[in-house]
Amino acid sequence: MGQRLQGIEEFVAAVEAGSFALAAQRLHVTRSAVAKSIARLEARLNTRLFLRTTRSQSLTEEGHGYYERCRRVLDELDAAQALTDVARSTATGVVRISMPAMLGRLKVGPLLLALARQHPQLSLELAFNDRRVDLVEEGLDLAIRSGELADSMDLVARPVGVQWMALCAAPAYLQQRGHPRGIGDLQGPHEAVLYARDGQVSAWRFHDAQGRPVEVTLPSRLRCDSAEVLLEAAIGGLGLARLPSWLAADALAAGTLVRVFEEPRPFGFELNVIRSRSRYLPFKTRVVIDWLAEHLPPLLQVAP
Repeated sequence: MGQRLQGIEEFVAAVEAGSFALAAQRLHVTRSAVAKSIARLEARLNTRLFLRTTRSQSLTEEGHGYYERCRRVLDELDAAQALTDVARSTATGVVRISMPAMLGRLKVGPLLLALARQHPQLSLELAFNDRRVDLVEEGLDLAIRSGELADSMDLVARPVGVQWMALCAAPAYLQQRGHPRGIGDLQGPHEAVLYARDGQVSAWRFHDAQGRPVEVTLPSRLRCDSAEVLLEAAIGGLGLARLPSWLAADALAAGTLVRVFEEPRPFGFELNVIRSRSRYLPFKTRVVIDWLAEHLPPLLQVAP
């Protein structure tokens, strides 16, 4: 049985990652090791699984059918491992997680370190970035993302809190440019520091007194994909900033930032942990999701 399973994990990883090199990164081995393992698998099966050129690789017809069956075999093995883990109440193995950089460093990372201390056989690989990720292609088990999620039959999402947004500015900025008293005053002499990802800048979103959505767009001299830089820019008086309340909390308490006005109704972005849809959820992954769902929301509950 052991020999029959040799090469299957490398083959599935190569299919899902799209290349031997990315599969090697996912499995923490060399590209050569992946290529040799798959070559031995093809020789044992006496079948070509991949069509390879110098620029690309694609599955043969036999490779497609073999992949579907191998994927089911690995899912069954994961399920069997999960059953033994549940029986021992032990989270075992590696969980790979992507999360927003600032939120990850200040909130999620410390939570997961505490979880790791409780489960000595649990290993964590944490990626801190704000870009969109492909869970399967990048070999990730989970991703934490803020805001609306695209409809997908391939993903499962679980809410783990709300990022309530606050409109903030440095006192010196308001003294120089004037102090808006409501959403309708956010024009005229005002400018903003804006979050932008992949070249796309989103309008600020508010709720009016009736709960209806309102969007505001202001001119800006600074656009970036770092919440930390936006925070520092706002403290430095470069413009109004729309920041998560938990992120602005220390600056607001210190007086280096102030709330521009009290909003008629708070506005927030739901935070979700997402995973690929599968028949079985490994125990190690369930432990991480349940931990975040229990402990992360209170850390975000800063008065909006």
